[in-house]
Amino acid sequence: MASLPNSSSVVAAKEHLLEGNPLTRMEALVLFGCSNLPEVIFELKRDGYQIVKKNVAYAAAMARINQHAVLKPPPNLPIREITFTEYRVSQ
Repeated sequence: MASLPNSSSVVAAKEHLLEGNPLTRMEALVLFGCSNLPEVIFELKRDGYQIVKKNVAYAAAMARINQHAVLKPPPNLPIREITFTEYRVSQ
């Protein structure tokens, strides 16, 4: 697998994770413009970092996004039932 280019979006997503913060694909895209979070995770694993993942509700990811941006889902979207995989670098 080829390495991701060191674009500012990829660097920002990696730094966010390396600071101990969790990150979902939606957050990576909305907050950092990083459209390929699984590749970022792959590279971190390749570099020796242990990655912990768990499922979190859309609502939880949306709440974190809304600390920095405005994300408003459609009114009929079941945001407590839809889940995302959240990634975190193990400390």
